[in-house]
Amino acid sequence: MHSVEINVTNSKFAHSIISSPPSGSLRTAFFSLLFIFTVFNFFTTSQADHDGFEETVTINDAESGSLLIETNQVGQYYLAPTVDTDVQMDINGLIARINVTQHFTNPSTEWVNGIYVFPLPENAAVDHMNMIIGKRIIEGKIKERKQAKQIYEQAKQQGKKASLIEQQRPNIFTNSVANIGPNEKVSISIQYQQTLSYDHRQFSIRFPMVVGIRYIPGTQKVEGFNGLGWAMNTNQVPDARSITPPVTDSDQGHNSPVSININLEAGFPIVNLESRYHPINKQINEANQYQIQLANQTTPANRDFELTWRPQTTHEPQAALFTQDKDNDRYALLMLMPPEVDWSKQQTLAKEMIYVIDTSGSMSGESMQQAKQALLLGLSQLKSEDWFNIIQFNSYTEAFSEQALPARENNIERAKSYVHSLHADGGTEIAAALNTALSNVSKSERIRQVIFLTDGSVGNEKQLFKIIKRKLDNSRLFTVGIGSAPNSYFMSEAASLGRGTFTYIGKIEEVQEKISQLFQKLNHPVLSDVEMIWKDESDIDYWPNPIHDLYIGEPLIVSLKLPKDQKQLIIKGNTSQTEWSTKLPITNGGKATGLNVLWARNKIQSLSQKISHGADPEKIKQVITELGLEHHIVTKHTSLVAVDVTPTKPSDIASKNKAVPVKKPHGWNMKTPGNIPQGATSSQMNLVLGILLLIIGFMLRKYVFK
Repeated sequence: MHSVEINVTNSKFAHSIISSPPSGSLRTAFFSLLFIFTVFNFFTTSQADHDGFEETVTINDAESGSLLIETNQVGQYYLAPTVDTDVQMDINGLIARINVTQHFTNPSTEWVNGIYVFPLPENAAVDHMNMIIGKRIIEGKIKERKQAKQIYEQAKQQGKKASLIEQQRPNIFTNSVANIGPNEKVSISIQYQQTLSYDHRQFSIRFPMVVGIRYIPGTQKVEGFNGLGWAMNTNQVPDARSITPPVTDSDQGHNSPVSININLEAGFPIVNLESRYHPINKQINEANQYQIQLANQTTPANRDFELTWRPQTTHEPQAALFTQDKDNDRYALLMLMPPEVDWSKQQTLAKEMIYVIDTSGSMSGESMQQAKQALLLGLSQLKSEDWFNIIQFNSYTEAFSEQALPARENNIERAKSYVHSLHADGGTEIAAALNTALSNVSKSERIRQVIFLTDGSVGNEKQLFKIIKRKLDNSRLFTVGIGSAPNSYFMSEAASLGRGTFTYIGKIEEVQEKISQLFQKLNHPVLSDVEMIWKDESDIDYWPNPIHDLYIGEPLIVSLKLPKDQKQLIIKGNTSQTEWSTKLPITNGGKATGLNVLWARNKIQSLSQKISHGADPEKIKQVITELGLEHHIVTKHTSLVAVDVTPTKPSDIASKNKAVPVKKPHGWNMKTPGNIPQGATSSQMNLVLGILLLIIGFMLRKYVFK
């Protein structure tokens, strides 16, 4: 039973009516309005109880390690299932195998269904999942996405433990766990494989730990109430409620602790092993293998973890090859450094530099400082023969100049003053900024390069990719990811479509180093028109295809599927001076496992890009589904589902859906949802409010204003 209390003592209108009760039609209107507001209050009260448990607590009342969900009352919270995460990385050469175990604990007396939105690297190939209940281990099976969802829902209705891993974006996944009993713990182990990054003689691996808060553009629409995110689905982001988990402040409630343990076997002596954003402990054994742990054992899940290391100068790789034989095919992973060039003899080409800076609310705090410092450094590195312009965007787009300006001292000084005046506020309307940056292309012989500084915190990636493909023309798009948890899927994919590169800046101390390296790339493209050829008629399937241009410090990394008897490949491309080619033997490479999974993941990524190029989405969906099922990996169209055969929840007790909050990204000053653009009010509330306002308007018109 819901108790309803209407406070009308502060309303002059209500006071006058109570003092002098109306009669006839006006009385009818008054009591109709009173009934409507009573129903409205009932709905809002019911919503509050539905979104949380019946009992509320304060921060001081909550036990250590509890996750809290805000209620409609200031200072009051609902207890939610908690999530601790253990990460085990095993790195061998170019390949990393990662096991992520999420521990869901239900501290309440209710049966609950947990929904946890979590990030993974955009190139992760998720291929295994186990559900662990006590000493029982239930292995996940790959199924077509709709079928997996049906299996999960059926198990949930039958009172069985079940888990469902779904891909919402290549870097955003959801883990749904059904029927967690009172005070019960369930662990979900997720395994994936990925390749390392290598740039400017440095290897790196990054583990994202927080789903950045997405800006959701477009027209809101109500199509049922599936999903527990804070944002409503829109015409531009039809799955907004699946990618917008509730958010807690970094200093509130549970820390979502993450432990990270790494075994690193590089295959060569290394130097400068470091973690830029988290303190670590490291040990090395006689076999040159490193064991690495977080110095504090755990860390809050509020910023990405990155580990970097360099080979000793005498062991810098020029080429590396790993192979795997599976059935009648051979899978390979190839890394090849482009030819060395004497840059002192190269003439620097005149450029038209278009700097685009994100000034939306999600950039407030440290991210805005990093972006402004990076832009100021970029302006200072312009040459006298260059031209430039600056575009800032939030809810609106504004250009520093109507057209690009010559890089004269007075123009640069005015531009620097303009940059100093920028501040973060509003929404993240990237589409308008992309359209502006890729328009007004001059017909000069200058190389046109667009530098896009943003955290990429948007949910309409597909729309933006189509704009890049349609309007890129002869420009090159270079993305710079800013902040503790940028949307690396958008950033890397946009750079790939834009024939540029993606640079990640995680803290302000890195700006000088990272921007200087970026300008080296801008000034010195190394290899273009790269392709792989072979002499016989063998069927060789390699990805990415086509291969993008290579820049200074970048290697060529390709996944291949080829016949076992294939002995040699030829790789060729064009430098600024001449055509270059090399013969590469496909024999005697290092042995590895899971290369078929990496090949399938790279092929899926390249096929997905082809939709932006006009390919048939249904045909692409069919191929991706087949690849996911064959190689047992999670894709947009395939999911992993695990079901315990034994029902554990009593059939007469209903379980409640709970969305597990994520942490606000480190350094993020903007208020958490629903105080960010879009999504401040739930879709249920908007629907009820809209209906009530319509009824109120009708009643007033009929009885009061007739």
